[in-house]
Amino acid sequence: MYKIQTLNKISAIGTDVFDKSKYSVSEDCANPDAIMVRSAKMHDMQFGDNLLAIARAGAGVNNIPVERCAQEGICVFNTPGANSNAVKELAICALLLSSRKIVEAASWAASLKGTPDAPKTVEGGKSKFAGPEIAGKTLGIIGLGAIGGKIANAAESLGMKVIGYDPYLSVGAALHLEPSVKIVSDINDIYTNSDYITIHMPYTPQTKNTIDAEQIAMMKDGVRLINLARGELINSEAVVKAIAEGKVAKYVTDFADDVVLGVDDVIVLPHLGASTPESEDNCAVMASEELIEYIENGNIRNSVNLPNASMNAVGTKICIIHKNVPTTIASITTVVGNEGINIENMVNASKKDFAYTMLDVVGDVPPTVEGKINAIDGVIRVRIIK
Repeated sequence: MYKIQTLNKISAIGTDVFDKSKYSVSEDCANPDAIMVRSAKMHDMQFGDNLLAIARAGAGVNNIPVERCAQEGICVFNTPGANSNAVKELAICALLLSSRKIVEAASWAASLKGTPDAPKTVEGGKSKFAGPEIAGKTLGIIGLGAIGGKIANAAESLGMKVIGYDPYLSVGAALHLEPSVKIVSDINDIYTNSDYITIHMPYTPQTKNTIDAEQIAMMKDGVRLINLARGELINSEAVVKAIAEGKVAKYVTDFADDVVLGVDDVIVLPHLGASTPESEDNCAVMASEELIEYIENGNIRNSVNLPNASMNAVGTKICIIHKNVPTTIASITTVVGNEGINIENMVNASKKDFAYTMLDVVGDVPPTVEGKINAIDGVIRVRIIK
């Protein structure tokens, strides 16, 4: 029986996907075959020899030692798109919060409790909370993936002009965009032409401070910024300074830090992007399905540290994680051939320094084959799936 460990509370709708005759799911289990996680920090964890995979029920994987996992032959999955509708809805809300001074107005109205003639006071004081409509304004979107694309279409339907930038935009994602969404090839076009800017891209060392003082200086006076992706993508110090100078009218962020907390014209949300029951269910189901497909069939879908690869085998599968270096595949097939095993089909894919090879073989696989393949220089992990 395969053991699945959960490091956070995972939706039961997701964990119920596992066949109870094959899997046991629990918070406490020794040497699990797979781990499901949301926000738990895993960088200091030591992993057992049985651990095949980690599935993050969400998009970001900053809490997982992704590179170390690849070196140890552990496949790390995330669930892109499963929470996209939840984040899209919050982004539309953020557009309105950044324009209409809704948070400030509600707080002021609440402060009038117990005062005489509150209705009259409200009518007399509401003008100081006036703000612009979003219709007819230009929204710049950095990142047009599962989330950014949905925001683009929703904003367009609300009457906004939408421009988007994404150097990795797939054909499929582009086809799902409304025809009126303008895609630009230069990110600076977003900065110079937008009344509102929202960012939806992964955080890496290369994307840190994508929006900094230099980029803010290029923007329109009174621009409104939204960050529901990762706190590190926008330099908090630069934004607060720009607010004080009147360059930025409003900043809505889903990531609290001491720089932005309590600052006028900054609305800080407590990481609510994917905090809906529907999103949590979707992420949990996708993560469970990814683990099952990998454990039982060796197929990889939505991995962040290994290449995606799948094969419908007619016989036994030999699945190998190895370094992406020359001669490794030749060495693997030589071992298999010397054992008199016929390869019916083969799939190989690579991702940066790592590769994944799947062999579909017919007939019995001698127990010595796994050890011989493991002995090949550059091979990290071998699994034989019957």
